Amino acid sequence: MKKLTPALVFCGLVSLVSAALADGAPASTLTGNIGVASDYIFRGVSQTQHQPEISGGFDYSHSSGLYVGTWLSNQAWVNAGPYKTNSSLEWDLYGGYRGSLPADLGYDVGLISYYYPGNRSGALAGAPTPDTVEAYAALSWKMLSLKYSYAASDYFIGWGADGVTKTRGSNYLELNATQDLGAGWGVLGHVGHQKVKNVSDANYTDWKVGVTKDVGYGTVTLAYSDTDAHDSSYTFAGKKVANGRVALAFGKTF
Repeated sequence: MKKLTPALVFCGLVSLVSAALADGAPASTLTGNIGVASDYIFRGVSQTQHQPEISGGFDYSHSSGLYVGTWLSNQAWVNAGPYKTNSSLEWDLYGGYRGSLPADLGYDVGLISYYYPGNRSGALAGAPTPDTVEAYAALSWKMLSLKYSYAASDYFIGWGADGVTKTRGSNYLELNATQDLGAGWGVLGHVGHQKVKNVSDANYTDWKVGVTKDVGYGTVTLAYSDTDAHDSSYTFAGKKVANGRVALAFGKTF
């Protein structure tokens, strides 16, 4: 398949929104977000080698249901691979369409590009690119949401061997739940299963439980995450990045 670059993905998503704007130009919203955390844990795996995270992004939503957004965070695993040198940033570009159905059902479909700026020269010989494009589809009902993500790029998050073993078709299925307890308190739960195509030792299940508190100027989250991943597949620079971990985070949307 042709390489899907972040710029191509983002331009395509912007074109969709632009077309909707031209058709009657309904109302739209632009929001921003910032966050800090003691660890950046994605699908049960630390992206920062268990170091703190700082992140931020912007989201544009059109009343038709179309949306685009971007999000950035520090990360440490790409250098630790090493898949790229001088790489300490994750840059996500995403967009899609969301709407509602009868019986309190909602849906969301879209694309997301995970891009890691850095220098490919000097990377480990045969290492595939960590840059990844996923398609996703989700259904929600009240406090529950079910989401399926599918790797559309040749390689998924650096798994495989360049020109030999491709991991396109890797997928992640997750179930999430949240419950408002009142007075700004809430609880959350998550379970997911990551399948890496053609690399069975990288498959794993992850889970998370936590509590949230709206403190007025943002939301604090304390959560415990764990996985059943093989340590041999998820150890970078001597650190086990898929083991059990408690993380404290603060986020604000404006």
